[in-house]
Amino acid sequence: MYGAILGDIIGSPYEFDRGNKTKEFELFGKEAEFTDDSVMTIAVAEALLNAGKDAPVDRIRKLVSESMRKWGRKYPHAGYGGRFRVWLTQKNPAPYGSYGNGSAMRVSATGWLCDTLERTREVARATADVTHNHPEGIKGAESVAAVIFLARTGSSKEQIRKYVAEEFGYDLSRTCDEIRPQYHHVESCQETVPEAITAFLEGNDFEDVTRTAVSLGGDCDTLTAIAGSMAEAFYGIPALLMAECRTRIPGDMLNVLDWFDETLGRGGNVEEKK
Repeated sequence: MYGAILGDIIGSPYEFDRGNKTKEFELFGKEAEFTDDSVMTIAVAEALLNAGKDAPVDRIRKLVSESMRKWGRKYPHAGYGGRFRVWLTQKNPAPYGSYGNGSAMRVSATGWLCDTLERTREVARATADVTHNHPEGIKGAESVAAVIFLARTGSSKEQIRKYVAEEFGYDLSRTCDEIRPQYHHVESCQETVPEAITAFLEGNDFEDVTRTAVSLGGDCDTLTAIAGSMAEAFYGIPALLMAECRTRIPGDMLNVLDWFDETLGRGGNVEEKK
């Protein structure tokens, strides 16, 4: 989860194609701040923690819906999309067929809290389809959660690449250098998730993955949140970046992060993997 939040913060100044498509930039610029990506990542994590490991899918859907609306009301100006803003205000909200990348940017806790790949994908589907019940919206959430699960359980990048290509059909044959020139701001899963996975696969460590993701341009906060969530699972995060993350989010979000770490049996600072 720290990886998603750091990716969101680091990428936020460059959303809407405001960057120069370079890896050379100030990591935490003046305008770097958390956005809806972080808020909804926290909301989904809290819902899954409240649900417990073996909760039925219907209960997960209910708790995710309630938690996202609660956190959306707490942070109403975090940068939500128009249809999602409407959904947040409804008394009995229904999914609206979205294939936006919001389902993929909020799913990271799923890849950590589930014990099997099958369960990871099942829970990821549940977190997506309360809003993003289009097949591409569900696929985006499932694929990101699956990459996180595989990365944290020891799969190599080539194994991850093969699994994603075979199971989800994403084109991972392009390099970031090939993607970068024509890539632009787009908010669909199908034009964000493959690019985020490619940035993760090309990066050499957590920071390099985030810089690579930002360099692609486009919906930078979301793309980098997704790539960062995968990079955390594969590499871990340096303690200095973990500490910086904790200074940039409010106490209520920190409380959920601490609960998440306690549930996983780890301390608040996760050292970088060797």
